Amino acid sequence: MSNQSSSKKRQILVTCALPYANGPIHLGHMLEHIQADIWVRFQRMRGNEIYFVCADDAHGTPIMLKAAQMGMTPEQLIADVHTAHYADFNGFNISFDNYHSTHSEENRQLSEMIYSKLKQNGFIKNRTISQLFDPEKAMFLPDRFVKGTCPKCKAPDQYGDNCEVCSATYSPTELINPRSTVSGATPVLKESEHYFFDLPSFEMMLQEWNRSGALQSEVANKMQEWFDMGLQQWDISRDAPYFGFKIPHTENKYFYVWLDAPIGYMASFKNLCVREQIDFDLFWHKDSQAELYHFIGKDIMYFHSLFWPAMLEGADLRKPSNIFVHGYVTVNGEKMSKSRGTFIQAATYLKHLDPECLRYYYAAKLSGRIDDLDLNLEDFVQRVNADLVNKLVNLASRNAGFIQKRFDGNLADKLEDQHLFDEFTAQSVHIAELYENREYGKAIRAIMALADKANKYVDDKAPWVIAKQEGKDQELHEVCSMGIQLFRVLIGYLKPVLPKLAERAEGFLQTELTWHNLAQPLLAHQISPFKALFNRLEMKQIDAMIEASKAENAAVNTAKTVEKNTAVSTGNATENSEFEPVEAEISIDDFAKIDLRVATVLHCEAVPESNKLLKFRLDLGFEQRQVLSGIKAAYNNPAELIGRQVIMVANLAPRKMKFGVSQGMILSAGTDGTDLFLLNVDNGAKAGDRVK
Repeated sequence: MSNQSSSKKRQILVTCALPYANGPIHLGHMLEHIQADIWVRFQRMRGNEIYFVCADDAHGTPIMLKAAQMGMTPEQLIADVHTAHYADFNGFNISFDNYHSTHSEENRQLSEMIYSKLKQNGFIKNRTISQLFDPEKAMFLPDRFVKGTCPKCKAPDQYGDNCEVCSATYSPTELINPRSTVSGATPVLKESEHYFFDLPSFEMMLQEWNRSGALQSEVANKMQEWFDMGLQQWDISRDAPYFGFKIPHTENKYFYVWLDAPIGYMASFKNLCVREQIDFDLFWHKDSQAELYHFIGKDIMYFHSLFWPAMLEGADLRKPSNIFVHGYVTVNGEKMSKSRGTFIQAATYLKHLDPECLRYYYAAKLSGRIDDLDLNLEDFVQRVNADLVNKLVNLASRNAGFIQKRFDGNLADKLEDQHLFDEFTAQSVHIAELYENREYGKAIRAIMALADKANKYVDDKAPWVIAKQEGKDQELHEVCSMGIQLFRVLIGYLKPVLPKLAERAEGFLQTELTWHNLAQPLLAHQISPFKALFNRLEMKQIDAMIEASKAENAAVNTAKTVEKNTAVSTGNATENSEFEPVEAEISIDDFAKIDLRVATVLHCEAVPESNKLLKFRLDLGFEQRQVLSGIKAAYNNPAELIGRQVIMVANLAPRKMKFGVSQGMILSAGTDGTDLFLLNVDNGAKAGDRVK
């Protein structure tokens, strides 16, 4: 990465991952956008030429189906979502130079250009494949729109690409008893010609890029795992009906959403370039010396570190300078939960709390590594109040009153402690390096250590005592002015994190804060009367936000239930993709073969190596069993299940799984992920009782 030693301005383009245009922005999204915005604002303070763009990811089957379900066109749906997304990001002071959409003419033209270049250079291959086809909806089914029984462990109700119970991956055509989640129909195999991007042709280039040292070590290590498994050709086409861009010179073929989504970075920038007369090629030409950085979550690392740079290389365009990957957000140590109200939408947060509180807290815990970040709500309140109110703003308020009342708002014409001021400004190089490397947590700790020194200086000098002594006006003037000078340096260092607080501070100080002018004190300078710069956080605000979040999630669930019930009452259950149709009839003899028993949970723990599984030790009365169940996402605290009674299939053949042998199956209701609920047993039933 370039450093700031050169006097030449750096030319930088920064993007965030494109939010999918079928749902609201939540606090998980905000981690990425806040992280990127801090970095961008820091570069602007340094005087670099930097552009920050993003867009909605607006194509694909889910958007097409959701729009149909809501009785509107996909275009109307994505326009409504775009307005909401932009308002959320603006509310959190995310300073995009452009926020666009992948459903744009710029993206169409660039996608067709890149595809044509790849085809011209021999990297597009055609072949006929067999896919599952929904005969009722007359559409080919994406992997996630097919469910059935896992071909490996025989677990029911698994998606078409991987099993959430045994973690096996497979083709949807391998599913046992597959069904369409769109209509409930049994899909049929149908052949179709598809277009493939020849990713293996770029392995040597990607290996070299991986070893260049440009990427985070975790990304480089993960890429090597993918190389070891072997790269495969990538299917970049989808059959009609599909909401997206039609592939040139075809009748019913469309670009798969993941082809045109990253090109959306270029399209958003192109839109900005036309509007602001910026040289687009300067940033995207193969020989470009400009810097290009993508901030993304670890869940989409595969697309950005393999497909995207290979596509750019194949189309004779430049590759990213780096891909900055971050982890997930948890709340109070657990996955965000709708039932607990910790799955918090950005708009809900903004109704109750200052966005800069979250910006500061995220910054205080962010590093340059791919670590998950926990939003501990009690710690959140305590840290914001301790650092921003007690240390930072209090430093200004405890000195400003004396300056205004005793010296007409004028600062002293010299520094009371030149050595201390120099110590503060000398930290500029170190703090800048931490910002540059996205080590925001370390930067915050360094800044707050200086804040402690500044407050100790004021405590030791005790201007409130000096003010009562005759003939000490000069000393009082210099001491209080020194406090204001130190506050100015501190708020300057925090400006990338707290832009609105810095803006209010600039009004109070009557000066603009840039990285380069912090070392120059404001001598004999007029400041404005002090007004409250920041409000203290209260836990009651957090509680109100959580309750509001619970209410919103409950309302959404109620709406879904009404939709399902309406579908049932009208006999159109198959028209609702969220309703699972009743399976084929069985006889009483078939049911009698299933031995359902009450079991008591003796022990339950997460399987550390699996994202899906909990390991149970169950008491059946007459014996104990080990059962592995794919409900980890629904129960973040497995220990809370100990002592509970559950219902299990006791005569299911044991199956050997990657993480051990499972001797039965626990029954739950719901769809998948966090929407799963263990069945309750009435008081009086005992372990071993048969369910009839």
